[in-house]
Amino acid sequence: MKAIVTAEQGSQPQLAEVPTPQPGPGEVLVKVQASSINGFDTAVAAGYLAGMMEHRYPVVLGKDFAGTVEAVGDGVTRFTVGDAVFGVVTKPFLGDGGFGEYVTVPVEIGIAALPEGADPVAAGALGLAGTAAVDALTAVSPQAGETVLVSGATGGVGAIVIQYAAAAGARVIASARPGEEADFVRGLGAAETVDYTGDVAAQVRQITPDGVDAVVHLAGDGAALAELLTDKGRLASTLGLGADQHPAATAIMATPSGATLDRLAADLAAGRLTVPVARAYPLAEVPAAFGDFATGTLGKIAITVS
Repeated sequence: MKAIVTAEQGSQPQLAEVPTPQPGPGEVLVKVQASSINGFDTAVAAGYLAGMMEHRYPVVLGKDFAGTVEAVGDGVTRFTVGDAVFGVVTKPFLGDGGFGEYVTVPVEIGIAALPEGADPVAAGALGLAGTAAVDALTAVSPQAGETVLVSGATGGVGAIVIQYAAAAGARVIASARPGEEADFVRGLGAAETVDYTGDVAAQVRQITPDGVDAVVHLAGDGAALAELLTDKGRLASTLGLGADQHPAATAIMATPSGATLDRLAADLAAGRLTVPVARAYPLAEVPAAFGDFATGTLGKIAITVS
């Protein structure tokens, strides 16, 4: 099959022919239709996880996937051939990924059925970002009438956080530069914006002098953002800021449970959730797409495979 791989440590991602994987016990083989680029993928490609996770070369990149079940391994009863599915590759090693024509995934975690009517390209860009967003919001539990600051609001995770927080009745303040970025986050439900190239704290205090009830920390100085919290404020961070650094902080490690993925899929299919895809690249152009991801995009960069 065709896939985007790193052939060895330090090598650049490239399109290559690799053996089509076969599902083991408890796994399904998915014919991939779409995936997307996440920060995790660029970190793997850059070699930042060398020594932290086992690498089985050639490493097929890509955490997200959406497609159809092509084959099932021994013991699998939850899915059958032809089922539409999506999710996140959650194996304890790096080797199998969504940037290929096929991927094997365990059915225990990281995969869910994709309801009829859900766009597979959107679903292929939803798994990891959506899980991080749901987990972050679960940690801070915004209530109707509370104020939530989303720092790093214009990316894939931030775009989903805004929608869910606004749907919960919270007043969302989103970090975004004036113009296209501000319009983008307001279109997703943000009530106010602050320019992250300026003094964020001063801008937030101008909007809400008593501080914010919750912070979702996806970018910027988490410790400084924590100072904006009210006495009972909560902070969730995908960048490692936890209770050991601030008592109100929870470090988020996205866990794509079946319940979380089912919720995301249902909301996507029902139109309650939008996955803003800035651009879709064919598989062969993934290396170029990495460059665009690094310069920053509004929402997600999707990869179309078949």
